Amino acid sequence: MNKLKIMVLDDEPIVCKRLKPALEKQGYEVDTFTQSSDAMEQIKNVNYDIIITDLKMKGVDGMQLLTEAKQLSPKTEVIVITGFATMETAKESFHKGVFDFIAKPFKLSEIQEVVSRAEAKIRGE
Repeated sequence: MNKLKIMVLDDEPIVCKRLKPALEKQGYEVDTFTQSSDAMEQIKNVNYDIIITDLKMKGVDGMQLLTEAKQLSPKTEVIVITGFATMETAKESFHKGVFDFIAKPFKLSEIQEVVSRAEAKIRGE
């Protein structure tokens, strides 16, 4: 069984630093980005199974990335993490096909659990 590829995009480097080892320990291949423009470039070249993205960032925001990612690869599951969760944003992101929505501050176990569920969906379990 091949490793799932995960992109983590958050303009707070600490989030990337915490998530990368935690997800790699679960057996995933993880690329992290703190600049949304870099992440935008990357999704054109690499097919990610799961994208974990913050919503509010300078430049391209999480919604734009999500829209683009889904257009390029409809099967990609997107998990949104945000410190600015409102019902509106949650509704909009689910409307655009988000797999799940996690509010900051989050526990690593929360993210790991959501990623496991996304993997089960991708693998058709």
